[in-house]
Amino acid sequence: MNDNSTEKKPSVRLSPDENLNTLLESVVNEVTVYAERLGGQIKKMSDIGRALSGVYDLNTLLEMIVDQARSFTNADAGTLYIVEDNTLRFQIVQNDSLKIRMGGKTGETIPFPPVELKESNVSAFVALKGESVNIPDVYDTDLFDFTGPKKFDQSTGYRSKSMLVVPMMNHDSDVIGVLQLLNATNPVNNEVISFSQDYENLSESLASQAAVSITNAKLISNMTELFEAFVKVMATAIDEKSPVTGGHIRRVADLTLTMAEVIHNHKEGIFKDRQFSPDQMYELRIAAYMHDIGKVTSPVEIVEKAKKLQTIFDRIHYVRLRMDYMIQKVKLEGQQKKIELLEKKADLAEIKKIESDSEKQIQELEDIRAFINKCNEPGEFLEDETLERLKEISQRTYLDNEGQEQPFITDDELVNLSIRRGSITEAERKKMQDHAAVTLRMLKQIPFTKKLKNIPSFAGAHHEFINGKGYPLGLKGDEIPFEGKLMAVTDIAEALTASDRPYKKAMPLETVYRILRSMAENGELDKDMVELFISEEIYKIYQEKHETPAAKN
Repeated sequence: MNDNSTEKKPSVRLSPDENLNTLLESVVNEVTVYAERLGGQIKKMSDIGRALSGVYDLNTLLEMIVDQARSFTNADAGTLYIVEDNTLRFQIVQNDSLKIRMGGKTGETIPFPPVELKESNVSAFVALKGESVNIPDVYDTDLFDFTGPKKFDQSTGYRSKSMLVVPMMNHDSDVIGVLQLLNATNPVNNEVISFSQDYENLSESLASQAAVSITNAKLISNMTELFEAFVKVMATAIDEKSPVTGGHIRRVADLTLTMAEVIHNHKEGIFKDRQFSPDQMYELRIAAYMHDIGKVTSPVEIVEKAKKLQTIFDRIHYVRLRMDYMIQKVKLEGQQKKIELLEKKADLAEIKKIESDSEKQIQELEDIRAFINKCNEPGEFLEDETLERLKEISQRTYLDNEGQEQPFITDDELVNLSIRRGSITEAERKKMQDHAAVTLRMLKQIPFTKKLKNIPSFAGAHHEFINGKGYPLGLKGDEIPFEGKLMAVTDIAEALTASDRPYKKAMPLETVYRILRSMAENGELDKDMVELFISEEIYKIYQEKHETPAAKN
């Protein structure tokens, strides 16, 4: 054996089974990585879907859609269009490299005009065809006219390259918008790359979810607008029925919101911890607008009763005609007696006595007519002596043309003329008070959403008193919701200051404050709210915000 010979080492060779295992292990690793990446993307899409479903403000929603789409595709820029009036209207424009953020809740106003729906424009093409377009490089295609992006690049120094444009279709398969993403980047080295098929699929999925969310947001917005329109229609119905109550509803709503805002901003005192969220403020506003909805059933002749004898018309005319008839009858009877005495050539003194008696009767009737006219005017208080005289007059009678005995004033006229305060009787007052119960019944029949569920209890409690002597339910103390107590103050304050009531003049604020404090002392109104209303001059704040200069004067 040769000592100089070199011994050869045997080469390592893998068996076929070992080669197969190595290959399988590599494939498994790749599949695992892909599955984990895909699982992460799916989870992210699921998270995005949940996030989108909880947003109802359209501007916030659109901004979130672009933010999320750019996030999971690593896109440098993004634009969202909404189909409107046969055009694509810019809603969101973002570009990180150029630090551009327009539209939505946080961006600047978008100055760009709408895009015409022409197939030469890639976004318009997607909107018209409902198909996605994925372009690796916009400078390396002649499928669409990219003159606009290229000019933009020239003016800014930007380089538009990869582009993904996907349609946003609603449940009816109508394209309601277009999502355009620009310049996907490699997260490792920040190089611009093409949008992968995975990104395209996920973007289409996001666009589909986004379209549903946008449709829902618009539906909710439309329902809100529809509901507000319904509220305003009801207020208009009352307004058309009686301008007095129509103006009252609007003014109470404005005054109530003014007082709520003052309470919300109060940093000290008993109301320092009382806050109103936007939803609570909206609920209160609707409740205030609907607080008198039950007046649609109130008779107009009671609502607008300016005089005590007024129904559909003022029955004082009947009394005046009756008194004129009696006066003319006395005159005729006096003339007839004078003629008879003259024919008999009676003594002049006897004739003068007839004339004097007639004049006295006529004067008495004219005094009664004037007295009744005065009693027909509503006032703050009717004295006992006046009531006694009315009763005495009601017991007097006269003979009509048929010789039938008739009263100077009827029993019903006596009841109305005897009203001590205001212009309506107790029966009419109860009829008016029914509107609160009707309001409650009507509002309880409306299937309010969760955010508006308290409207019936708020609106139905504006005539409840702290002492339990209010209506319609006789609630007392803390049984009355805070918002109901608030509206009780603003409702009465508005009624006292109103200048369009046919039965009273507008009261000066000093008188209004005195009456409010008196009602608080009597246990009718919340004392703390009354004092806040006065000390913070809430009525004056309301005037500054809502009334015209002419109205203030």
